[in-house]
Amino acid sequence: MSKMRVVSAVALVAVILCCTTVMANGIIIPRPRPVPPLEPLRPANVVSARVDAKIDDQAACTVVEEVFENPNPFPLEGEFIFPLPPDAAVSEFSFWIDGKEMKGELLDADKARGIYRDIVRSMKDPALLEYVGMKLFKLSIFPIPPHAESKVKLTYTEVLKNDAGLCMYRYPHSTNKFSSRPLQKAVIIVDLKSKVPIKSIYSPTHKVDIVKKDDNSAKISYEESNIIPDKDFIVYYTLTDKDFGLNFLTFRRANQDGYFMALLSPKQEIAKSDIVSKDIIFVLDTSGSMKEQSKIEQAKKALEFCVSSLSEGDRFNVVSFATEPRNFRTELQNVARENVEAALTFVKELEATGGTNINDTLLETLQMFTKSERPPMIVFITDGEPTIGVTDPKTILENVKKANTSNIRIFAFGVGYDVNTHLLDKLADENRGAHDYITPAENIEVKISNFYDKIANPVLSDVKLTFDGIDTYDMSPSVLPDLFKGSQLVIVGRYKGQGHKAVRLKGNVAGKGKEFVYEANFKETDDSSDYIPRLWAIARIGLLLDQIRLSGEKAELKDEVVRLAKEFGILTPYTSYLVVEDLDRRRLAGRPETAPGLAGGGEVGKRLEGERERLKDQKEEASKEKGADAVTASKAIGEMKKPAQGTSFGPERLADKSVKDVIKYVGDKTFYALESGAWCDQEYRKEMQTIKVKYLSDEYFDLMDKNPKLAKYLSIGKSVIVVFEGKAYEVTE
Repeated sequence: MSKMRVVSAVALVAVILCCTTVMANGIIIPRPRPVPPLEPLRPANVVSARVDAKIDDQAACTVVEEVFENPNPFPLEGEFIFPLPPDAAVSEFSFWIDGKEMKGELLDADKARGIYRDIVRSMKDPALLEYVGMKLFKLSIFPIPPHAESKVKLTYTEVLKNDAGLCMYRYPHSTNKFSSRPLQKAVIIVDLKSKVPIKSIYSPTHKVDIVKKDDNSAKISYEESNIIPDKDFIVYYTLTDKDFGLNFLTFRRANQDGYFMALLSPKQEIAKSDIVSKDIIFVLDTSGSMKEQSKIEQAKKALEFCVSSLSEGDRFNVVSFATEPRNFRTELQNVARENVEAALTFVKELEATGGTNINDTLLETLQMFTKSERPPMIVFITDGEPTIGVTDPKTILENVKKANTSNIRIFAFGVGYDVNTHLLDKLADENRGAHDYITPAENIEVKISNFYDKIANPVLSDVKLTFDGIDTYDMSPSVLPDLFKGSQLVIVGRYKGQGHKAVRLKGNVAGKGKEFVYEANFKETDDSSDYIPRLWAIARIGLLLDQIRLSGEKAELKDEVVRLAKEFGILTPYTSYLVVEDLDRRRLAGRPETAPGLAGGGEVGKRLEGERERLKDQKEEASKEKGADAVTASKAIGEMKKPAQGTSFGPERLADKSVKDVIKYVGDKTFYALESGAWCDQEYRKEMQTIKVKYLSDEYFDLMDKNPKLAKYLSIGKSVIVVFEGKAYEVTE
């Protein structure tokens, strides 16, 4: 072989090894150069990616604009491949190079599948399998000048499906996970309009900012810098003319109990007559420790905001407490100008001095409420634990329980790290409220003011959901909170049975009992919303961990945490220890419950064993009642208990970075790393009959042609063991 041919061969190998150039949601396939470069070919760098989507009555128009640069000292050529949603139609495409606009072609599904299969084979990159079977847009790229920026602009349209008032918008954003370099900036903006009123807006994949302008329009935005996106961008929104929107999503495998998620929200534009007037008492700790770091001044400003924001028809009072409680008035006051002004003067004159008498203050405050159809609330703010009078937390909780005969909600705020988190958490949980903590780095005024904005206008109290002809269980939250204007409630749970069933929403509206009836389809099999099981498991584990933290470890609680943590791969500073311990015990016992070679020895095993000891310490710290560890534990578990948007994916939220590379999530499945380097489905058991398939063989692609849903599971690696529809498949190199 001539020297030139050897150099050419080396250059070609270099091209194949590093040819995955990723844009916001497309892939650039560089072509080998006739004359090999003096240095290796480097992928283009994505500088920025912006997506603007306009949805008008389910007609969605998406404009993608990307800027990238060629970092090589020589021109770059290749093909740009862009996966499209199944029903999308490209209306415009522009690619500017040196001021020239280029045009591309849309490939049909069969041709696209063939091209994509060749790409996977040439790159030997299983991650690309995720988009096998999708429509593709292809563009031949003319030379991109060295060290120059180029821009791509793509516009496509689609009609979103409306399933009983529930619509979903998906943007294929996850192709960036193939990139070796982070995206400098990603922006996604969705302008949503509808003739039918919009109720809930929810993203299970990303933390988005939602601004509802009115009942018929909203703006959803997401922005992040220096990231490699690893999941598609998904937003659900619900449409209904009813005062309260209630929509259901389900996931269910054959012959198993199902999972459901419900989205509940009121209409945005609510008449004053529909706003429930409330009775509310603000209780502020003015003990001597509140002098530190200007806590008392911030808290006073927060109270001034809350009192000034009271609605006409509300009744209120203000109580300060230190060694003993001191009341603004002996009874609840109407929201009249003179009462509000007097209360503001009372707040401004408060000073921090004395001890902390929590028991007497709460009992005296509870007695101020009289029988009324209004929802009663206490906002309780303290920076310490009880030091005066009754100081035993259990006794305080028992006293409050006996005194609270009117179903009064208690919202507890702990300021700083010296609070008794067990006491405040139970005060809130046992009295249908909520709890939160304001760390030294946070602003008391901002946090309490933002909270009050959320509870200022109750529209449905004593909320309950009942189901006709369907058995639901393990629902989170187990006790539904009151619903407020502009709020949204996400509920997850399990179900047995199937079919179209009536769901009844009950509660009090403006002091009168109301019932609203909806229809939900609890399907026999449904794999469209595969994120729901993990979302449910996170909330369920959060509830169990809270019980362990506040009431002590019991065998049945720990066993359930271990089972769920292992099944769903949920790693937190509290569950990681249990999962790692279980994996290690199986390795030492020589009885691997999954595949031989489960991570336990070697480099992965050492990392897990070290993690076990560290997380054991964190688990013990989490059981403390006060201090920074206690506050952190309460906040973390509190977040788990709420099925919040953008929290159901990825180990980055649920695991320490040192172990997240031994667990991967794909849809509803959890994969664990084997010491061999393979990924093993947690459902796999060694007694299963296993079908072996060679990676990139004809059988490998035929298997995916017959079972397209397998592609997303096989996309995680070249060596994978997966259980699919009752069969085990092992892909090897």
